[in-house]
Amino acid sequence: MRPDGRPSGPRRPEPARVFFALWPDDRVRKALHQAAVDCARRFGGRAMQPETLHLTLAFIGDVPLEDLPRLQEAAAGVDGSAFRLGFDRLGFWGHNHILWAGSRQADPALSAVAHGLAGRLEAAGYPSGIKTGRPFAPHVTLVRNVVNKHPELPELPSVDWACQEFVLVRSRLSGQGAAYETVARWPLRSP
Repeated sequence: MRPDGRPSGPRRPEPARVFFALWPDDRVRKALHQAAVDCARRFGGRAMQPETLHLTLAFIGDVPLEDLPRLQEAAAGVDGSAFRLGFDRLGFWGHNHILWAGSRQADPALSAVAHGLAGRLEAAGYPSGIKTGRPFAPHVTLVRNVVNKHPELPELPSVDWACQEFVLVRSRLSGQGAAYETVARWPLRSP
């Protein structure tokens, strides 16, 4: 018996909470973080920390650590082109109080990468969260727990992002929020 009253014995391995994403460079991260801070001041809520800003391609969730090589193998088969993404609008989801940055017109290469990754993940037995036949809706969460339920969103100064790779990220949650660790990277080929 352990000191905390739980039975002793073999421990279950710690799962890894993982997702695939596009990770912005410093210039894009700074611009998006400034928009997050401005909106949090204006509408209430918690601006995302600059080091956590990303665009999720596929959220996998908790998997055993020994599954990471299988996920990496699935991602390695994605054949996608590099592309440019312009964040030029803000949006708000009232059901979860999230304010986000998005694109009025995303490059079709982004959708091809997202759907290509989804197909490879699903073939390997992992959910991708992307519905077949539905367009991929790219966004970056800027502010969580927005207080104003009906924010009148300002214009977002356009932020141009050259996307040249995607990554597999492990998320570790704590009382201070999430900390992210890049597990692997895959370059996108030049168009």
